[in-house]
Amino acid sequence: MKPAPFAYAKARTLDDAIRLMGEHKGEAKLLAGGQSLIATLNMRLSSPSLLVDINGVAGLDDVSVRNGTVEIGALKRHATLERSSDIAKHAPLIALAMPHIAHPAIRNRGTIGGSLAYADPAAELPACLVALDGELDIAGPGGKRSVKAGDFFKGLFETALGPHDVLSAVRFPAATTETRVGFAELSRRLGDYAMVGLAAAANASGKGLSDVRLVYFGVGATPVRARKAEAALAAGSVDEAVKALDFEPTGDLHATSEVKKHLAGVLLRRVAKQLTEPRA
Repeated sequence: MKPAPFAYAKARTLDDAIRLMGEHKGEAKLLAGGQSLIATLNMRLSSPSLLVDINGVAGLDDVSVRNGTVEIGALKRHATLERSSDIAKHAPLIALAMPHIAHPAIRNRGTIGGSLAYADPAAELPACLVALDGELDIAGPGGKRSVKAGDFFKGLFETALGPHDVLSAVRFPAATTETRVGFAELSRRLGDYAMVGLAAAANASGKGLSDVRLVYFGVGATPVRARKAEAALAAGSVDEAVKALDFEPTGDLHATSEVKKHLAGVLLRRVAKQLTEPRA
């Protein structure tokens, strides 16, 4: 199939993009990497009257590490983050997740902001940002604001973004020598969306872990924190953490809810081993 007719405009600034979105009263879509948008256009799941290309907006593809915080511009490509030594050092969870995102051709064009704004429940980056207790910077007609990752994902493909808003950057604490992270997912084929995935972060606390955050993806409409399992893992028992998984995954064509629940436990055991390994 081919997309329905639409107009095209190239924004030069954030304000320009916000103005263009406002002029079309919710009928416009932002174009960044386009790796999700183009598919929905071709299948006519999305029929905007205008595409607003933000690739020419300066400053949206920067990466900085300042005062213990990593900030990544929304236009930063997956492939660039995957190859970045700064990301490997200061954001190891993002580095672990990147090779699992689709295929190299997709990662060459796809952007971190696009993935987060699309909010696919089986995508890796939304879960990673929640695990890192990150924030998202949003620019809109009313000015700029920041939203915690845990509050950003509202439902299936639904976020805190308004119809005229632009996601400009993401921000989260930089890793320290005490930071421990883990990541694993199970998919039917390499590059497919995960049937079940788990992004995790914690702090080393003596011989144990503290501030454990276990965030599953592919099991519900949004990233799902396993809070009871977090507490059990912090107390030192992987077996009890697996028993404490108290969510009921959403079944789909690839796996039933019961199968996904079993796989969630398998991934927790794998990721728990990663969390106990000292940082290189």
